[in-house]
Amino acid sequence: MFRFLVLAALLLVSGELRAETPAEKAGFAPRLIIYNAKGPANSCGPGCDRWIAIEGQVDEGAAARVSRFLRDAKDTTRPIYFHSPGGSVRPSYVIARMLRGRKAVARIGRTIATACTRGTQVDAACLKIKTAGGEVEAELTTRNAMCNSACGYLLLGATTREVAPDAVMAVHNSRLTLVVHGSIPAQVIAEYKQRRMASADRERAAFVTSMGVSRELDDLIKTVKFESLHVLTRAELYRFGIDKRSLLETPWTFETAARPYVRKLASARQGDGTSFRSMEWRLFCEAKTRARLMFVREADQDAGSNKDVNKTVMLMAGPEKSVAFGRYPARVGKFEIWSDIVAPEAMEAMLAAPRLQMGERMPAAEGKTDLSTFDIDMLGLGAAWTRLLASCPANNPRPAAASTNLNADPAAAANPAK
Repeated sequence: MFRFLVLAALLLVSGELRAETPAEKAGFAPRLIIYNAKGPANSCGPGCDRWIAIEGQVDEGAAARVSRFLRDAKDTTRPIYFHSPGGSVRPSYVIARMLRGRKAVARIGRTIATACTRGTQVDAACLKIKTAGGEVEAELTTRNAMCNSACGYLLLGATTREVAPDAVMAVHNSRLTLVVHGSIPAQVIAEYKQRRMASADRERAAFVTSMGVSRELDDLIKTVKFESLHVLTRAELYRFGIDKRSLLETPWTFETAARPYVRKLASARQGDGTSFRSMEWRLFCEAKTRARLMFVREADQDAGSNKDVNKTVMLMAGPEKSVAFGRYPARVGKFEIWSDIVAPEAMEAMLAAPRLQMGERMPAAEGKTDLSTFDIDMLGLGAAWTRLLASCPANNPRPAAASTNLNADPAAAANPAK
């Protein structure tokens, strides 16, 4: 008889697993929306100007809406960009499996609708434009974009997953929200909640491994309280198998500021495979015929040794054209800052090159030197430089100021309400 009463009582309890903190909701659509977007040439990569945007809070009806959209989407090659604080867990698993079936390419990025630039991107007028069913003219940026909590499960569903150096993926444990109708003993509710959470833990562990991601991610999620967030480091993203790239970079972008500049970020895996080095390039216009290039990166762990002091770093546009930053970079905290003037002919060579190379010359045995290089892409440099040149004074007496702000604080970006 008691078991019958317990069963009857539990039928009056409805529960929902959520992976989103209330503070994260600010600045997002109240439910998940999905739409087609179109931007300038190469917005989403070389030869790519169209993508699918998925943004807002993951609600219980999200899976049905995404399913209808994808069923009607003829082009299965468009990349998908997420920007979401999280939400309900169960529909996230369903959507993730849809994306896996499409062999989707997924990234984290903010879609800025051109028609909404004067608004908040989530006001009623803008949401009406985004959900009207047409293709939305937009710009795309990864800076301060996020895919947190339950949104991370959406990202895991893609077969190709990319998290830009200035984007954030953050995780934490879920919380079971119960709605109880009638008078039910507290012990019954507690036991029911315990069983549901244990079942949810098993389901999440199975989901993570089925997406080809290390079980370490699930182990980490279990240690992070619902009220907190853990921003995945670049090393964790790589080790867990979420983003397996050894070198990742942003396009060159024009940054509006009191002193405008062109900016590029990159992160490169180090030789030991357990750490990544952050880097940033900033290009300033000091006169119509003169530019200054600043290169900021995290210093070597053995910085200060003779080997470190005698190194030379350069940006090369082919073997004959280089901007040599010279020796003895300035150091601020854990960063080293290299800076040099870019001559007009060197700038022309940079803009004409299909790719650029970063070179580092180090002393070797018997008075010799070793030169190591890696390529960086040109995506966005031409357009960004044109905009910078238009804002450049005929003669600017102020030299560009050094900055070590390689990236906005990831933790702050992950939780904008804090």
